[in-house]
Amino acid sequence: MNNFFNDLQVKINEAIENSPAKDIERNVKAMMTQGFSKLDLVTREEFDIQAQVLAKTRAKLEALEARVAELEARLAAQQAS
Repeated sequence: MNNFFNDLQVKINEAIENSPAKDIERNVKAMMTQGFSKLDLVTREEFDIQAQVLAKTRAKLEALEARVAELEARLAAQQAS
């Protein structure tokens, strides 16, 4: 009985693989892949990496802005004395 179901599954899989629907699916995937390659898209991984780089850069910029403000305040205090 198990052999019958295995054979049936194999025949169904073969029918699906050889059906026009499978060809349409392959063609649609190929067209979409080609279309996406023409666009200037990035992968999610690349996007996440760039987002991390931007966050680090923003944090460094904020630290530098705070440092410059501190130095300007010191300079202004020295000039006032």
